[in-house]
Amino acid sequence: MYTLRQNRWMAMLIGVLLVCFSAICMLLQNEQAEKLQNKSSVKINQFDTASFKEPEVQVVRTKQIQNTPHPGQFKLALQSSTVNNFNSWKNKNRVNLFKSLPVKTSQPKIVLADKPHNAKPKAAKAEASIQKELNPQLTPPNKLFFSRTKLLSPSDQAKATWQYNVSADDVLLLQRIVMAEAEGEPYQGKIAVANVVLNRLRSANFPNTIKKVIFQRYQFSPVANGRFDRVKPNRDCIHAVNEALNGKKAVPDETYYFLSLKLADDLTVHHTQTFVKRIGNHSFYK
Repeated sequence: MYTLRQNRWMAMLIGVLLVCFSAICMLLQNEQAEKLQNKSSVKINQFDTASFKEPEVQVVRTKQIQNTPHPGQFKLALQSSTVNNFNSWKNKNRVNLFKSLPVKTSQPKIVLADKPHNAKPKAAKAEASIQKELNPQLTPPNKLFFSRTKLLSPSDQAKATWQYNVSADDVLLLQRIVMAEAEGEPYQGKIAVANVVLNRLRSANFPNTIKKVIFQRYQFSPVANGRFDRVKPNRDCIHAVNEALNGKKAVPDETYYFLSLKLADDLTVHHTQTFVKRIGNHSFYK
């Protein structure tokens, strides 16, 4: 740098040399580009002349084949025919390819379910028919009549061997245990739970009052976990209890147990007692 500062003419000379070198490089690049363009134009012209003269060659070959049946000429005819067949086959395949392509639509494809939205399952229809048959004027009786083997209806009280006086507290306790045990169960399942309590009341193997039957230790899980104290009986549970007290039976008189196989922690009843029937999620045993 010091020498350049002392001799400024050397710096000017170096600058001139760099400018000349860059100009020479640009000239060389332009010449190479012109050569490439000339070569490409020659190739395009050759291709155009060949493609333009091809039909005349095909015509001459076909005339020679018609005039002289030489074996070599037959080969030429076959070659020209195969070329024509290939071109026609290629064009047909293009058409078929475009026909086979799926048509794009702006609207999405909607798949409808086989089952209509308004259709109700059989269980829902059966439950609706039961709801129509509910009698709002039905009231619990003041007395229950039992024989040794079953609960009797009030009309069969003459056959009773003993009777039980039903209090308002008994009815409320029965409604709450049905609500706590079978709130999400079908209507027949609610009646069946009330039947189990009344069957135990009749049996000599269980306590002799509805309150003692419900609060018997280790018998009803809602009593143990506190759900029994929190529930408020709904319309279906109240009516199911009224029907059970008036002699309506969803399970036989010998049915003393029930449980949900999905929720129960202890399956001793399932393995030791006789299965009777299943209603909803509850299995009933005797």
